[in-house]
Amino acid sequence: MITRKRLAAGALTLLAALAAGLAPVGTAAAADEPAQQESPKVELVLDVSGSMKARDIDGRSRMAAAKQAFNEVIDSVPDDVRLGIRTLGANYPGDDRKIGCKDTKQLYPVGPLDRTEAKTAVATLAPTGFTPIGPALLGAADDLEGGDATRRIVLITDGEDTCGPLDPCEVAREIAAKGTHLVVDTLGLVPNAKIRQQLTCIAEATGGTYTAVQHTDELSGRVKQLVDRAAEPVVTPVATEGAAECAQAPQLKPGLYTDREKFSEHRWYRVDVPPGQELRASVSIGADRAVDRDYGVLLRAVTTHGREIVRGSEAGDGRTDVISTGLRYPKPPLEDSDEGVEPPPESVCLQVSNSFAAPASVKTTPGLPIELTVDLVDGPDEAADVASFGLGNGWWLLGVLTLTGLAAGLLWGWISRWRFAAWRTN
Repeated sequence: MITRKRLAAGALTLLAALAAGLAPVGTAAAADEPAQQESPKVELVLDVSGSMKARDIDGRSRMAAAKQAFNEVIDSVPDDVRLGIRTLGANYPGDDRKIGCKDTKQLYPVGPLDRTEAKTAVATLAPTGFTPIGPALLGAADDLEGGDATRRIVLITDGEDTCGPLDPCEVAREIAAKGTHLVVDTLGLVPNAKIRQQLTCIAEATGGTYTAVQHTDELSGRVKQLVDRAAEPVVTPVATEGAAECAQAPQLKPGLYTDREKFSEHRWYRVDVPPGQELRASVSIGADRAVDRDYGVLLRAVTTHGREIVRGSEAGDGRTDVISTGLRYPKPPLEDSDEGVEPPPESVCLQVSNSFAAPASVKTTPGLPIELTVDLVDGPDEAADVASFGLGNGWWLLGVLTLTGLAAGLLWGWISRWRFAAWRTN
């Protein structure tokens, strides 16, 4: 009996020692774990206006097709996506435009998804009122506020906004101008040119996409794709504001930045380039509204004293699209620097300019969306690297042309002297 008690006491002591020894390790391991990335947020915005009664999608009403698509999407939403649902035109059946144009409501809050509860909420919907797309977008943007997660609105509608003068395209531009990096994707259930123009404008203003769908499987497949895309890891641009001159320009580190630039405006940014490093910068400007033909974008690297180092430029011819350009500037290492002393970097000014113009009817505010990429990499080891020359492959072509011209000149001179000597002899 005594032996058994001693064995039991020894076993308990050993277990206690192991627990005491393992507890700090577990705590330290938990402390060293990286912070989890915030779950992406998506809100589906569904048009429930009276026109959704039309039966032109696979022999069924537009509302029935949208409900089926929503049920399929809800079943397949990834577990790490926080989903919400908002409606427009679902509650007010009357004719008072002032009231009907405020008819937008969050049907299911953005958060962890209860699939049964979300399906039940969608099942109760019936086509009812107006089409206040602008107010619905503003409401959805408020629903998704807060945090640093990826945010996406998916708008499904069969018609254009009926609640002017609040233009949903202008609303989308205002949302994008806030620098919240909220993407709006639009899906149109009717192949109408005017509807397509409005929904395309909404999508382009926020970096989203427009899709025309005429079948239930197309609708559910596209919405699933957009929800899955929200769950993909993306680099979130940092909002910045360029200055009117280099002296007041914001200091940028390697990364991705966004800004807004008015028509024909110049904006300045600064980057420190250490010796032995190469600056690589690019800029993209989106023409998110109707613009005049023949425009361009210029990106210049300039010293603080105003001397141009290198430039990149690109021109367009009237398409509403994204136009981009870039540049490379290698800073050679200092040969006579003291060992152990880090040489000071060179402050380089980046100037972003555009030559966009627009008809008088087009609003110029907010400015055009800009995406600026800045990177610093190790400079070229040898002068043979084309980046060292600043002019790319043009130096090689210049060298070949020079040697070819020299050889041709020598040959032609020798032939001319031979012919002249032969003529004198004869």
